[in-house]
Amino acid sequence: MNKTLLRMLSRVVLVIVALTVPMLMPNNYYLGLANLSLIYIIVAIGLNFIYGYTGYISFAQAGFFGIGAYTSALLAVDCHVSFWLTFPLSGLVAALFGVMLGIPALKLSGHYLAMCTIGFGIIVQMILQNWTPVTHGAQGIGGIPKVSVGPVVLGSPTYYYYFLLVFAVLAALFSWTLEHSNMGRSFQAVREDEIAASTSGINLTFTKVFSFALSALFAGLAGSLYAHMSSYISPDTFSFDQSIVFFTMVLVGGAGTVMGPIVGAVLLTFVPELLRFLQEYYMALFGIGICLAMLFMPEGIVRLFGSDGRITNWWTNRVSVKDKGGVQ
Repeated sequence: MNKTLLRMLSRVVLVIVALTVPMLMPNNYYLGLANLSLIYIIVAIGLNFIYGYTGYISFAQAGFFGIGAYTSALLAVDCHVSFWLTFPLSGLVAALFGVMLGIPALKLSGHYLAMCTIGFGIIVQMILQNWTPVTHGAQGIGGIPKVSVGPVVLGSPTYYYYFLLVFAVLAALFSWTLEHSNMGRSFQAVREDEIAASTSGINLTFTKVFSFALSALFAGLAGSLYAHMSSYISPDTFSFDQSIVFFTMVLVGGAGTVMGPIVGAVLLTFVPELLRFLQEYYMALFGIGICLAMLFMPEGIVRLFGSDGRITNWWTNRVSVKDKGGVQ
């Protein structure tokens, strides 16, 4: 079959599946998981900018997610501001914190940078939990209003699904555009070799700070969408454990690709729920599954598929690299 036709058909099938998800879900609980996966897709795409494209390890994504959620919730509940104003503000506030984190992290790399981002996430959660006069403390924030589009209130999970789908698609399109832009190529050059990128004229300072800001922006916007979907948020939702989950989504799906964060977010949202019938054993099996995925698919699930859409022979590729003297 013609490659172009095959790609077109696969995209049509993907669109049809995305549009019919509310009809395929057995109940509102699973539809709620679908909505949550769309929010996580936006967060994971943001993390992919800094880890997948630029090559910096960051565990601050849950902190940015929480900053966006609390910004939107506090403005909506305490100041009675409309979602259509709190939504962009939540992204901008999170991006500002991304710049604040990116600047002192300029001279850090590897595990030192990872430790810095872990500290940032923990600090954010501690502030959310203990700055009671502003953040409402450990009791969280309730009564967050649902999103309204004109006279229509998106209180139904089905309505909110299509609302979230629009933002998830826009995020994926932005990721694809960035990947093929000069900035995206700058990100990838920095990931491959910072010294070579610098000598070729790429501004390392701007690139690193911009990648942090962009990653935080997407997490902040997703946080706003999450807050208005759940109607209640608390500091426990934005813990370091959640940052690990976001990082795993990108890693399992395929870092540095457009589809990787999407696949990873959907899988890591639904698979744990589908394994709950195993009771106390489900988390152990879930962890084993992730370990096996990293062992046999170290570059992510989506990289199993070649440009022609067929699954590549992973073992053949591995042996070929070994024969050429590649590092295993």
